[in-house]
Parts: sequence; structure tokens; C-alpha cells
Amino acid sequence: MLAQSIITVLLAFALPAMAAPQPISKRSTELSLTAQLRLADTAVDRYKLLPNDTDFVFDFNNATDLPVANSQTFPALVGTGASFSISQLPACSMTFLHLHPRATELFALTSGHIISEMVPEANVLNAQGSQRVIHADLHPGMVTIYPAGSFHTQVNPDCEAANFTASFTSEEFAVGLVAEETFSLSDGVLARTFGGSFAGQDIEKVRGAIPSSMLIRVEECLRKCGIKKREV
Repeated sequence: MLAQSIITVLLAFALPAMAAPQPISKRSTELSLTAQLRLADTAVDRYKLLPNDTDFVFDFNNATDLPVANSQTFPALVGTGASFSISQLPACSMTFLHLHPRATELFALTSGHIISEMVPEANVLNAQGSQRVIHADLHPGMVTIYPAGSFHTQVNPDCEAANFTASFTSEEFAVGLVAEETFSLSDGVLARTFGGSFAGQDIEKVRGAIPSSMLIRVEECLRKCGIKKREV
């Protein structure tokens, strides 16, 4: 039995050496760089696919459309289990209730004021036995955390933009929009989920009223600041 175990271990080391694949050392035109990095056999091979020092720099100054450094926009992150964002929340605006299915988020405010709300998983209850909602009143230099899969939103209640950074424990953290995804379900499922409190026509009204943007405007703040709604 001992001899068989030793032979098994030796074979486990010998077979890969006998049929060792050729390391990926140059970029293919058929696969994206991100895909090649994920398929690379070792970290050493990944470095060969990133031959330039500039491959290890992500410039947020040139990423205004998508200010997120993840494995698609910054391939050097492949294998690190991390991604990062620098952005701002405009005056009198609120991020749609959302979640990140594959990552915990650390959200840090660098300027302005943001009110954050986060709903943890089921059975996390408050002192009254109801679902707990965690509130955070954030000012510059403060950080809050959103565990993976938790519902959360941020509101900027002031007349100036709030700047923030966010780090994620995944190189591809993804975003789930709670309202949009919920109301994509069939009418019957929604009616039962909400205990029959929605009539069919009401469900369609709600579907039609859900904004397609990640941001919605806070009406009372707009009035306070004298900002027209169309100005985002």
C-alpha cells in the first residue's frame, strides 16, 4: 500500500513534466488579454503577457466613461482578487439600490457628504426583531463596508458633488440592480412575492417607472439647491 502511494505521488509530479504545455509568452489575436491571463499556467507566464511597465498602471484621468479598474479594463488585476473605483456622486442624487454578487466593497469618502444604507442577509435582525438596516453618515476620511451580496445605496443630500473611492474583493465584482431585476420576473411571481398587494396594471406601472440609470435624483434636495432635475 505504501509503495502504491509513493508511485501515485511520483506520477502526479512526473506526468505534468512529461507533457508540460508551452507557456503563453505572447498575446494571441483570438483571445482577449484578460482571457489569456486567466488561462496562463503560472504567475510568471502572466508577467510575460504584460511586458510593458505601462501594463501595470490604470489612469483614472482617461477613464471617465467607466471609472472602474477591474480585470476587463485593467488586465494586470487578473489573479489578484481585487478591483478599484474612483468616482463621484452628483449633488442631490442617489445610487439605485444594488448589490455586488461576487465581492465585498470598502467605500471611502474623500470629499462631500453621503448617507449610506445597507441591508445584510436574512435573519440579521434589529432589537425589535425586524430586518436590520445599517445606516452610515459619511464625511471625508470615513469608510463603510458592504459585504458581498448585501443590498446598499448611497445618497448625496447636499448641493455639491461627493467624491469617493471603492475597493472590491474580486477582480470582477459585478452589479445587480435590485428593482430592475426584481420587476423583470413574471407578474404572477411578483404578485405572490408581494402578498397580492400589486394588481396587474400596477406592476406594469412600476416596471415602466424604474429608471435605467444607476442614479436617481432626490427631489427635496433639488428644490433646496435650486437644481433642475435634468442636470445630472
